[in-house]
Amino acid sequence: MQSSIKRPLLIRIVCILGFIWIVFSFPSVFSPSIKKMGDWYPALFGLIVASSFISYIGVWHMKRWGVQLFVITFFIKELVLVMVEDISYVGMAFSLFFIITMLLYYKRMDLNL
Repeated sequence: MQSSIKRPLLIRIVCILGFIWIVFSFPSVFSPSIKKMGDWYPALFGLIVASSFISYIGVWHMKRWGVQLFVITFFIKELVLVMVEDISYVGMAFSLFFIITMLLYYKRMDLNL
């Protein structure tokens, strides 16, 4: 069933950029540099990438749960990056821009799954 809410251009751009980020991030889950960060880090990083992908799907379909999941994933990701001392200010800036963009259209998004 097609969503009755029209997707704004800015949301479309954010989601496409997010999908591109996911495509390049997923293979890095299995990279040796990620494995060197700890036994637990590859699994957690994979969960963060998967959660981000799912949140972009929700936002693409103009669902509020997509924005909520993206925000939760953002804070978990930043907390983990602080713990492993691998903070990316550019990545954080992009994520904050995405969050602000999503929140601008939050009221227009659908409450239902």
